[in-house]
Amino acid sequence: MKYTFDIVGVSPILDFFSHQQQSQENRQSEGVEYLGSHKCTLDAFLETMEPVPSKWGWNMDEVVDTVVQFWINNSESISYWKSRLTDAGKDNLLVARVADIKALKSEFNYLLGEG
Repeated sequence: MKYTFDIVGVSPILDFFSHQQQSQENRQSEGVEYLGSHKCTLDAFLETMEPVPSKWGWNMDEVVDTVVQFWINNSESISYWKSRLTDAGKDNLLVARVADIKALKSEFNYLLGEG
């Protein structure tokens, strides 16, 4: 399986948890997880994703490697999002997405009305 990781934005805490609740009820996004963190650090995101691989049967080593590679190769993007999180204040989370690439493609197709 191949995985992808990306930072997708900043969200108020309550909005993020509401989205998470809706996602659990409408499991059309199996294999795609959105993670929220108060900090823009590699360690913070690795900590938030600990329960995810066992939930989907993912290979934890490959998932961690994907996240680490993102952190190594995207310092400009990480700096940008770290600034946006600071600007947004303490009642917000930085939101990232980790996914099995096939599941993410299916989710995009669903959102575009192609699935």
